[in-house]
Amino acid sequence: MNILIISRRAKYYATRRLVKVCRKLGHSVRVIDPLKSTLGIGEQKPDLVLPRIGNIAIEYSLALARHFELSGIPTVNASDAIYLSKDKFASFQILKSKRLPVPKTVMLRSRRLLPKTVKQLGGLPLVIKPLRGSQGVGVALARTMKILCAILQTSWDVDHDAILQEYIPESRGRDIRILIIGNKVIGGMRRYAPGNDFRSNIHQGGRGELIKLPALYSALAKRAAKALGLQIAGVDIIESKRGPLIVEVNASPGFEGLEKVTGKDIAKEIIEFSTEFSAAKRQPARQG
Repeated sequence: MNILIISRRAKYYATRRLVKVCRKLGHSVRVIDPLKSTLGIGEQKPDLVLPRIGNIAIEYSLALARHFELSGIPTVNASDAIYLSKDKFASFQILKSKRLPVPKTVMLRSRRLLPKTVKQLGGLPLVIKPLRGSQGVGVALARTMKILCAILQTSWDVDHDAILQEYIPESRGRDIRILIIGNKVIGGMRRYAPGNDFRSNIHQGGRGELIKLPALYSALAKRAAKALGLQIAGVDIIESKRGPLIVEVNASPGFEGLEKVTGKDIAKEIIEFSTEFSAAKRQPARQG
C-alpha cells in the first residue's frame, strides 16, 4: 500500500516509528511537510493518508489533508475531526453535549466579567489554556487576579482566545493518558509532572507509569474519541473528588512514553488499523 504521512518533521519520534513500521510491513511510505508542499490537482494519489498535525500552520496542514479527502483518499483522522479537537472550547462543548464529564470551562473576552467568571469557576487559582495547543505549551496556572488579567490581556492584544478552567488541586501534577485506535483501548499510563510543575505532559519533562485502567476510564475515552469523530486519539483524564474528568482529546497523540511503559508496538497497531480502515473504505467503490 502507498501511504502518505503529513508531518512537519520526519525526525519526530512518532513519524520515524510509523515510517519504520510501514517499510517493515512492505508498504511504500512518504512523509511530506505541509509547509514544503503545494496543493495540486491531478497529482499521484496515495492509498492512505495519515495526518500528524501539530500546532504550526494548522489551517494549511488541514487544507492539505482535506485536499486528499476530497479526492477520495481514506484519511486517518479526518480533517474536520482534527480541527474540532484542536479547538479546546469547541471540543469541550461537544463532550459536554454527550454527557461526558469535563472541568468547568469558560471562554470570554471581557475584563469586566472576570470577577464574576472567577467566582463561577470556584475561585483562584485557575488554569489558563490557549484555545489551540497541545503538549502543555502555553498552559499556565494563575494564582492571582493580577497574573490572570496579564495573561489574558496579552492573548487578547494579539487577537488570540484563551479558556479558563477550574483548578482541581487533588490532581495536581498527575493525569492519565489513554490511547484509542479504532474504538479500541490500546493502553494507558499515569503521567507525573516534573518538580513543582502542574503539567504532566511527557513533552514537558513528565514521566509515565503503567496502570491498569478502570473500566469506567476506558469507556469514557472511547466515548470521547467517538464524540469528536476520531479514529485515533489520545484522551487525557484527571481524577477529581467528583470523579474522572476529560481534559483533552488529542488527534495526533505522541506515543513514545506509552510504547516504553507498555512494551507494545503502538506504531504497528496504528499502521495495521489504518490499512484495514483504508481497505474497508475502498471496498464499496470497487464493488460499485
